[in-house]
Amino acid sequence: MIRSRFLALEAVLDERTRRLWAAAEARAVGHGGIARVVEATGISRNTVRAGLDELGPGAAVPGPAPAGRTRRPGGGRKRLSEHDPELVQALEVHLEPATRGDPENPLRWTSLSARRLADALDADGHPVSERTVGRLLHALGYSLQSNRKMVEGSRHPDRDAQFRRIDRRVRAFQRTGQPVISVDTKKKELVGPCHDGGREWRPKGNPEGVNVHDFPDPALGKAIPHGVHDMTADKGRVSVGTDHDTASFAVESVRRWWWNMGRPLYRDASRLLITADGGGSNSSRNRLWKFELQCLADELGLKISVCHFPPGTSKWNRIEHRMFCHITQNRRGRPLISIQVIVELIAATTTRTGLKIRSRVDDNEYPLGVKVSDEQMKGLNIRHDGFHGEWNYTLMNRTS
Repeated sequence: MIRSRFLALEAVLDERTRRLWAAAEARAVGHGGIARVVEATGISRNTVRAGLDELGPGAAVPGPAPAGRTRRPGGGRKRLSEHDPELVQALEVHLEPATRGDPENPLRWTSLSARRLADALDADGHPVSERTVGRLLHALGYSLQSNRKMVEGSRHPDRDAQFRRIDRRVRAFQRTGQPVISVDTKKKELVGPCHDGGREWRPKGNPEGVNVHDFPDPALGKAIPHGVHDMTADKGRVSVGTDHDTASFAVESVRRWWWNMGRPLYRDASRLLITADGGGSNSSRNRLWKFELQCLADELGLKISVCHFPPGTSKWNRIEHRMFCHITQNRRGRPLISIQVIVELIAATTTRTGLKIRSRVDDNEYPLGVKVSDEQMKGLNIRHDGFHGEWNYTLMNRTS
């Protein structure tokens, strides 16, 4: 009977009323009541005795509890840091060699896990659980944090001035209806059943299997996506190369964008502005990049202006935020089992703001190590701007 009554009331009993109810039951039983209640309910013998003390000898109703509380102030189990005053100091000793951040900053973080810290404290004679270590770390101002891309390397003194120049040039071209594109090469991808970050909806318990170890398959090779983003129309094109990421491949990607997408939109264009990173296949120091752009300017009859981002600021390239990030999200961890799958996934990328992307395979060969001679460089019809001419220049048509 005691157990059945306890099970009926257990869900609504708080700490204090459970203790008092157990005491009342024990008193009603009489001799041996405490043992009977403990056996029927599993409540601690000390808890029942505490309830009897609170009821008092002969008292039918206990005194009222303090407002808003179920126990007297100071009641309950004491924290480990009170039982072991040296615990916090011992924890900080283990944290000091591995603590990162400014010591004056209220938010700090550690490279050690709670489990390792608990093991180290236990070895020093301070037995403690991982949960308690986590609570103490929060009290000391620590938190779990991942790393973040924030360090850009050396900051060029004209960094902000170049950003402002790029912004002015882009706006000037757009006001006059001239095309403006952002170009870059996306991360190279292994082709085949390789692991990829992200998740997609599938039947529960039926994930798609991929290789345990990701190694390049010589038969499948790698995919090299080079993108061109039209900053005015918010449309893009990605050439998926299969050979090498060279300046010739980068310029060919621009060429194919122009004939397939640019020319139909900008039939009266006389100029083209390209914003690009300062390194890679479209580096500001790459001779082949300038030589190939000169050939393209001759072919299209356009003045091609280029503005490079300052060193260490490639993450500000517009194509990264307006096109490549959406392509990555659209994949959702799907294995890139073939070049055709990569092309289709890229082409299927859209956004609610209207982004549309075309994608095609470029299976041409682009050999490495192509040299551009001094004579060829002298033959370029190039005009360097007065402000950082190595970053800002225009290639003009040599045939007109």
